[in-house]
Amino acid sequence: MHAITIPQPGGPEALVWTDVPDPVPGEGEVLVEVAASAVNRADILQRQGSYAPPPGASPYPGLECSGKVAALGPGVSGWAVGDEVCALLAGGGYAEKVAVPAGQLLPVPEGLSLRQAAALPEVVCTVWSNVFMVAHLRPDETLLVHGGSSGIGTMAIQLAKALGASVAVTAGTKEKLERCAELGADVLINYREQDFVAEIKQATDGAGADVILDNMGAKYLDRNVQALAVNGRLAIIGMQGGVKGELNIGALLGKRGAISATSLRGRPLGEKAAIVAAVREHVWPLLAAGDVRPIVDREVPLPEAAEAHRLVEASGHIGKVLLVAP
Repeated sequence: MHAITIPQPGGPEALVWTDVPDPVPGEGEVLVEVAASAVNRADILQRQGSYAPPPGASPYPGLECSGKVAALGPGVSGWAVGDEVCALLAGGGYAEKVAVPAGQLLPVPEGLSLRQAAALPEVVCTVWSNVFMVAHLRPDETLLVHGGSSGIGTMAIQLAKALGASVAVTAGTKEKLERCAELGADVLINYREQDFVAEIKQATDGAGADVILDNMGAKYLDRNVQALAVNGRLAIIGMQGGVKGELNIGALLGKRGAISATSLRGRPLGEKAAIVAAVREHVWPLLAAGDVRPIVDREVPLPEAAEAHRLVEASGHIGKVLLVAP
């Protein structure tokens, strides 16, 4: 088969489309013929040499895909050759085929195309596990989403609104904020021009956000704590603003606040399977009903993954950039 490889870390040009051995599904795995994958920030970090795949994972980038089941490994039940699926991956999505633990497979939701489904697994599992399984966002609460126009952000807005919460977002342009508003965001904050702490306080009559979904890490740590409501929960899922920050423990104690930090890629298979099962139970009906949908900015041929990385690094996109099989 062909796959995107990274012979040497570097810029987008480090991504090379080349012949590689076909994967063989092991015990409890399914072989998927890939129709599409999607670009995530973790793929960029891997390309740059700062985010290695977990032990035993595919060396190729790609944390999600959609496609058709091509073969079943030993011990797999509940799936059949030819099934249309999407999958959460630890790597390997930038390829023509990938072996996937059966617990990380999902059926393509009703009403969506096979390609569209590639935009779902990573973002839906990230949002559901952090905002709902860990931070326990409730219908009467306010969620603040940093990077509201990203793949994660556009999904977080829709899920929170579908389940009855209010949503505030930060983004860097008027166009991005307008798109967030179209998806249901109630409070729009241009982080280049406004102080999100002041804006969220004003929008909530001084209370603050009950849950904050943060992709920035260190840069926003102190202000995120300031922006929390009493009993608020800060869920950190990224480090785009650095890895080391100073935490005011007194301020956090005063809020009776909680901070969690999670990633999906390196979790044990059982934990991933539990998240995928919860997503299928709670989110797939919302997708089928049309209450939630993947937001796709554009499609790029998989062999041209370098161009897709350039687009994502430029941060002009809204939602997901897909890589589609040739």
